[in-house]
Amino acid sequence: MARLLTLRVWHAMWLQRIDTKIAALQEREAEQEQGLKNRPQEPDWIIELGIGNGRPPIEVHVGGCYAAGKRRRPVPRDEARRLLTSGVRACTHCKPDAQLRILD
Repeated sequence: MARLLTLRVWHAMWLQRIDTKIAALQEREAEQEQGLKNRPQEPDWIIELGIGNGRPPIEVHVGGCYAAGKRRRPVPRDEARRLLTSGVRACTHCKPDAQLRILD
């Protein structure tokens, strides 16, 4: 009888550990879903900014382009078109000039 009681206590301890781990994983998943749901929407157009005084724009990208650098800011469609027509370089990977229908 004592052995069975010992086994019961041991199994109850492990069930509590498993339940605690399941609860922690469910909470983590809920937090990740909430974070994905509340993530700001990706901009349609971004400009990559240069280094130095005034940080001039150096390249225009489609929002979400993997080749865009870390120094960037979102811009509206009209500003992206204006920058491309004024001589700012278009990204060769995402080709914003083709998507904005700007031909050289």
